[in-house]
Amino acid sequence: MTTTPQPADFADIAQLIATARQRAVQAVNTTLIELYWQIGEHISRKIAASEWGDGVVDQLARYLAQRQPGLRGFTRRNLFRMRQFYEAYAGNELVSPLVTQLPWTHHLIILSQSKRAEEQAFYVRLAVQEKWSKRQLERQCKAALFERTVLTPTKVSAVLSDAHPEAASVFKDSYLIEFLDLPQGHAETDLHRGLLLRLKDFLIELGRDFCFVGSEYPVQVGGRDFALDLLFFHRGLNSLVAIELKVGRFEPEYLGKLNFYLEALDRDVKKPHERPAIGLLLCASKDDEVVEYALSRSTSPALIAEYQTQLPDKALLRAKLHEFYLQNTHTANGDTD
Repeated sequence: MTTTPQPADFADIAQLIATARQRAVQAVNTTLIELYWQIGEHISRKIAASEWGDGVVDQLARYLAQRQPGLRGFTRRNLFRMRQFYEAYAGNELVSPLVTQLPWTHHLIILSQSKRAEEQAFYVRLAVQEKWSKRQLERQCKAALFERTVLTPTKVSAVLSDAHPEAASVFKDSYLIEFLDLPQGHAETDLHRGLLLRLKDFLIELGRDFCFVGSEYPVQVGGRDFALDLLFFHRGLNSLVAIELKVGRFEPEYLGKLNFYLEALDRDVKKPHERPAIGLLLCASKDDEVVEYALSRSTSPALIAEYQTQLPDKALLRAKLHEFYLQNTHTANGDTD
């Protein structure tokens, strides 16, 4: 006796097809990137050994075009890009195994937007980790994420650092929300509403492992009702993450309310297998020294970050980063002037 197939039966087969197609695409990409790596290595070694000059690459491009007329992507420019691609990562044992996990367009973006080897490696690692699309990767490069990370590393409380040693790499010192198009004198309700309307974009900015739990999340303590601005869960940290929004500069007293919410979450909301909740104060601006003082005696796993409503001046940040590296070089060499 036959049974009537259910939609779930068809969905399973559709999922098998989708999974197989994704594996096929990944296999093609891996083969292509490996090919580009090998070509780049060959050209690099020939030029380094003075066996080839730049003019030979022109000859190679013409040879390939004549030998296989329908072959695309092997112009002089692209062949030199393959050489650049190989030379950028060949000596980095941590990054080179990751390169096949990204499409060629991602590599072209990183190589064209990044000047330093450590910057290129930074974007490769994050693009793989966060599974950024081409558009998302371009946005992060334009937003000078590398410069911001180096110049203003995330500051967390000692309690948060002890409870979650990896927290500093999960959270940022500043978050870009230029996609909200907020006016100069926006109110907290404008910020809150905008983040909910563009929640997908905000989740991408937060990071891949963040999951949305609720807005104005209700917390009841001692017969009184409170509302937490935003509540998320981070899968990697296995913790609830409470976010309080402030449209002004950070004030030390804000930590008291955030600590109260974290205590309520740990007592009444956190599940037994989860780790203690984390608090993030997202403010329009902050004074780093005030933040340091406020966090030094904090007994809660918390951190303070600022949000930016416009893309930063990348040229200015690059100049500051250059100065930062120069100062570090002088310090390492024992210069005090």
